[in-house]
Amino acid sequence: MVSLARTIRHMRQVGIKEWFYQLNTIGDAKAGTFVGKDQFGNRYFQEYDAREELPGRQRWVLYEQYDFNASQVPREWASWLTHIRTEPPTNDPVVEASKQPWQVPYFENLTGTRGRFNTYSTVKPKVEAWEPKTKPRA
Repeated sequence: MVSLARTIRHMRQVGIKEWFYQLNTIGDAKAGTFVGKDQFGNRYFQEYDAREELPGRQRWVLYEQYDFNASQVPREWASWLTHIRTEPPTNDPVVEASKQPWQVPYFENLTGTRGRFNTYSTVKPKVEAWEPKTKPRA
């Protein structure tokens, strides 16, 4: 449960502008240590005081875009947010070693937007629509 004293304390720690932004996006006022930033501009934070938050809620992301969804979080940051990895991708040697120049860069899921994947058929249809053929009048 969020208390008024905690909300005011976090407002003083992060500032009024950031506090108001957090209330409008994630619905909670949180103060923590900045951990890193990804290629989309999303900022990742961690709170080290375990008494302050519920278990599993010590890590969070503040999205760059106001209209956000979870597919805007790259794989390496998603594994850190869900506590699969203990170290953030900026400090994790396994993540740094796994980056290869031939890998396709991560991009968000574009379903429901103009950039979505549309399939199209290259095969001639088996049934064609009937078009009447008329002779021109003389």
